[in-house]
Amino acid sequence: MLDKSLLSLHNHGSEAGWGVQMVALVRTVAYLGLEARGVEVQCQVAPGMPKFTVVGLPDKAVSESRERVQAALAAMGLALPPKRITVNLSPADLPKDGSHYDLPIALALLAAMGVTDAEQLEDWIAVGELALDGRIVASPGVLIAALHASEAGTGLICPAEQGPEARWASGVPVLAPRDLVSLLGHLKGSLVLEQPQRGAVADAAGGNDLRQVKGQETAKRALEIAAAGGHNLLMVGPPGSGKSLMASCLPGILPDLTPAEALEVSMVQSVAGTLEAGRISRARPFRAPHHSASMAALTGGGLKVRPGEVSLAHLGVLFLDELPEFQRPVLDSLRQPLETGQVDVARANAHVTFPARVQLIAAMNPCRCGYAGDPARNCNKYPRCVGDYQARLSGPLLDRIDLHVHVGAVSAMDMALPPPAEGSAEVAARVAVARSCQTARGVRSNAELEGEALEAFATPDEAGRKLLMQAAEKLRLSARGYTRMLRVARTIADLARAETVGRAHIAEALSYRLMTG
Repeated sequence: MLDKSLLSLHNHGSEAGWGVQMVALVRTVAYLGLEARGVEVQCQVAPGMPKFTVVGLPDKAVSESRERVQAALAAMGLALPPKRITVNLSPADLPKDGSHYDLPIALALLAAMGVTDAEQLEDWIAVGELALDGRIVASPGVLIAALHASEAGTGLICPAEQGPEARWASGVPVLAPRDLVSLLGHLKGSLVLEQPQRGAVADAAGGNDLRQVKGQETAKRALEIAAAGGHNLLMVGPPGSGKSLMASCLPGILPDLTPAEALEVSMVQSVAGTLEAGRISRARPFRAPHHSASMAALTGGGLKVRPGEVSLAHLGVLFLDELPEFQRPVLDSLRQPLETGQVDVARANAHVTFPARVQLIAAMNPCRCGYAGDPARNCNKYPRCVGDYQARLSGPLLDRIDLHVHVGAVSAMDMALPPPAEGSAEVAARVAVARSCQTARGVRSNAELEGEALEAFATPDEAGRKLLMQAAEKLRLSARGYTRMLRVARTIADLARAETVGRAHIAEALSYRLMTG
């Protein structure tokens, strides 16, 4: 129930009569990708037939906020005035979606009713969903709203459980009440809400260790090169050869996110509603969607535009197992994100951009039955089975994958061998040294080298150039394939701590392109 001081203020407003038109304004935000746009919630209480209307291009969730707001006020002991209540979400031509408009609508209504002072709300941005009992519950995007508040020089009012998330925006005063009653009490001065503490920073937890992988030295070398340069990798081999296991080892050899990168990843998680308790992790994302995933699930979109798997894997790894089993249009939708590092989701009423700078790791069988090229289990439909299965992958998609490696079958004798002496820790140390060289060049990884930087750092010596020209003509490398092969050669040279890309580095890089011809 509402405390007596607040109730008396409400009654005083009622005694003054509702013949005078009351207008109040509260600020909030609309989310467009990782961008927050300022929105004014304008509430007018005017004489007329009792009605509660929300205008300004609200979606279903926003329109339903009327019922949640009314129930939350009733739980506090407040009834809506028998007047015409109009809530306008300005600018009116910007689509509004999500439940985070509940709290600003309730505050604007309370200010228009005279329960709280509208001037106290001028320096705050409010986001949050209301429960029917007046609690303020979590809604996606609080970190984005806090960063917007930081730029606007205002404070942020958000749900209590998301206060630690909001505190990651520097210099932003945060009010994180559990319910409307405590928020109104703070605004009136009858109680004080403490500033929430920043969320914890979780240490990067690696996946499986490479010591679990027996044999497969070529594939492990390719995995190390991929980690060192941020390159895309395709592993082709029969079932049970360890492709998925090696992919799961990749997080353990990748360098941790920098603080700026961790914040960038957390912004995507905040919009998706997956950032728990404001906890920011230094581990690179690892996403492994099932091959039945739709285009919207993979690249983003849907009725309410949300980031897809490729954006949730931003600055991390997107692992696609059973690659040819994905629908071809779904796979081809990845071609632009892999090239540009972002996803553009276009709708009739909105155009949203999400970041998608990912490292693609893919795995597939050589054919549908999985045993083409295996001397122990021959494919009884070879070579048609191989051709039909691999034809599901488009050439342009394969051209965007830097490393192609064959993963052979693992025998029982291999499994009986003792674990390898070198594990993820040793490989991670070499990867870290190679990445430090790339950071000195001004890029996150060699996968981002292009233009003048590529010419300056990846141009091979004379012997390497001759081999490169011969191979480019024989393999008919596209301009993209040529560039990506040079980037891989530069990474191999970094792992060898070589200043110049030589013939040996070019030769090894070419060995990972031969599968596509």
